[in-house]
Amino acid sequence: MNYEYFIAKRIVAGKVYKSSVSAPIIKIGIAAITIGIVVMMIAIATGIGLQQKIREKVIAFNGHVTIANYDSNNSQESMVPISKKQDFYPKFTSVEGISHIQAIATKLGVIRTEDDFEGAILKGVGVDYNWDYFKAFLIEGRIPDYTKKRNEDVLISQYLANRLGFILGDRFQMVFAKKDLNKPPSIITYRIVGIYNSGFRDFDATYIIGDIRHIQRINRWDEDQIGSFEVFIEDFDDLEQMGIEIYKNTPSDLNTQTVSDKYFSIFEWIKIFDTNIYGIIGIMILIAGINMITALLVLILERTQMIGILKALGSSNWSIRKVFIYNASYLIILGLIWGNLFGLGLLFTQKYFKLFPLDPSVYYVTEAPVYINLGYIMALNFGTMIMCLLMLLVPSYVITKISPVKAIRFE
Repeated sequence: MNYEYFIAKRIVAGKVYKSSVSAPIIKIGIAAITIGIVVMMIAIATGIGLQQKIREKVIAFNGHVTIANYDSNNSQESMVPISKKQDFYPKFTSVEGISHIQAIATKLGVIRTEDDFEGAILKGVGVDYNWDYFKAFLIEGRIPDYTKKRNEDVLISQYLANRLGFILGDRFQMVFAKKDLNKPPSIITYRIVGIYNSGFRDFDATYIIGDIRHIQRINRWDEDQIGSFEVFIEDFDDLEQMGIEIYKNTPSDLNTQTVSDKYFSIFEWIKIFDTNIYGIIGIMILIAGINMITALLVLILERTQMIGILKALGSSNWSIRKVFIYNASYLIILGLIWGNLFGLGLLFTQKYFKLFPLDPSVYYVTEAPVYINLGYIMALNFGTMIMCLLMLLVPSYVITKISPVKAIRFE
């Protein structure tokens, strides 16, 4: 029989325990564990959620890796065409872990209306384009169909539509300059068939999605000439290694660039979230541990006579320490249960009802995204439990210094 557990259980169940001097301290200790778990859970869920959402939006417009011609011009416009007749296209079989590759081209143009104009980039796509990301961004209309003959259907952002007063079904002219500036520009009348909102203001204010064949015609490219390839991989964690492998398996006249290199500042910024998460976890565990140490010391002080009697009956110091560690474990578990209830309740409320909005100009998302995963929740609970128990081993050492005779006489 585990008599240490038996004694600890009797102490917890006793009415005196609940109305004793230590009761408020115990409640504070439980509250500290509860608040700590809630804060840590929110920090992890929102931190990882923001990283994933921002990353997905950048990848939606660029792919994981871009393959294009070496070009000293840093413009976002496709300047030098490359042929689609490559060994790695349409299936990149030489490198494992690639899920999709698509051909695109970009062209800088000016949207012209009766009383306004706006610069934008037409991103030309074809039959191989993966629309999965934009299906999630679509708020009105439909995805354009470029599987048949060339057409003027485009997908425009809600930001540009509101800025220029466009609605679904409207037509507008877009003016494209030619290489020879002495020649008149090309003018194409487009029709809005879909409106998207990625929440990423920099991209929403820049890109219109249209038929790649228009760019090929304006630039006088052949049918098999495009601006660049966008490569999508299965696991983002392998991005750097995959970028190297893709580079090794492309011709020497083509360059590759990972999305993290192309948008270095954005990806460096979201990496800071990891530091913030670790910092919050460390602080919360430290606060919870200090409160539990205080609660344990108060419990020991309150049960000094019991400690003396147990020692007089032959109990070892470690055996008595186990009684109080069992007692503290109960309090920690109670705090974890309440913390998980409140924390998961808040996270699921945000996930489905989106109560807390964010400024998209700062965070690139319209509401605080949450990432809920059983793995990190279990690790967080287990880690908090272990760290608090390890911190309690030190104050429990006080028991070894208590004299049985003095403890029995203690009032």
